[in-house]
Amino acid sequence: MSVLLVTGGAGFIGSCFIKYILEKHPDWKVINLDALEYAGNPENLREAADNSNYRFVHGNICNSVLAGDLIGGCDYVVNFAAQTHVDRSIVSPGAFIETNVKGTYNLLDAALKAGGKRFIQISTDEVYGSIDEGYFTEESKISPNSPYSASKASADVLALSYFRTYGMPVIVTRCSNNYGPNQYPEKLIPLFITRIMNNKPLPVYGDGLNVRDWLYVYDHCSAIEKVLLNGRPGEVYNIGGHCEKTNLEIARFILEYFGYDASMIEFVPDRLGHDRRYAVDNTKIRSELGWEPSVKFEAGLKQTIEWYMNNKDWIINAGMRSITASQV
Repeated sequence: MSVLLVTGGAGFIGSCFIKYILEKHPDWKVINLDALEYAGNPENLREAADNSNYRFVHGNICNSVLAGDLIGGCDYVVNFAAQTHVDRSIVSPGAFIETNVKGTYNLLDAALKAGGKRFIQISTDEVYGSIDEGYFTEESKISPNSPYSASKASADVLALSYFRTYGMPVIVTRCSNNYGPNQYPEKLIPLFITRIMNNKPLPVYGDGLNVRDWLYVYDHCSAIEKVLLNGRPGEVYNIGGHCEKTNLEIARFILEYFGYDASMIEFVPDRLGHDRRYAVDNTKIRSELGWEPSVKFEAGLKQTIEWYMNNKDWIINAGMRSITASQV
């Protein structure tokens, strides 16, 4: 029986990954370490609560003693734990350095002291910066443009150094923008959905033509599983959906679904240092590990909208109704 430590598992992607693993690997034990900050919600894992192979630990990855105790009994570590919202990083960058850099260091150090555990560092395509044409590959230079992406880039470099210096089996994944159920509504898609559900206009930064590559969250989970089991240590794997949409296109799709027109779009001043376009080449993970995204964007977005419409209590109980204009 394998034992997997997932950090940040009460958040959006981490909770989906835990549910995915418990379903795909019913003989595995999963330990979820989460500090339950504003975006961490135990309700995201209500389906797993009664599973005897699931254990929740309330704690912070910056606690080196706790990290060491938990990692010592595990076979694998998957680190989702992070401060992730760009707007928050612009206002309060210190918290991002503390969690994303120092916290990752604590986990890496504990994994090394425990004999060199297989360690998957979950990162973001934002570390590459913006690109006007073409796609970033795993060999592209990292050039982060926000305190958030800079903190994630720092954690990536640190993680890979543990492979190069100590031979620890570390792998970094860099994914494009995720969407799906349980995502905290400060991010673009759930923000738009929850606002239009309350008959409020959709705030769109600048001209709305910033481009992101979108991936359904469970497609991301399947990619991480393949990397965890068969990825090559010391490597970076880009996980992209090759589904580029402007923020304006997203807004219009959601408005059309609810029967509203473009008059519900409210253009707001652009974010500081707002990257124009993210796009990653997923050839490496496709060719080496046989991964492909399976959920088409239109179908996935409709499923996501329906999930939020059917889970209004989740939104209310998580204190989401006060969310204001924040975007990815």
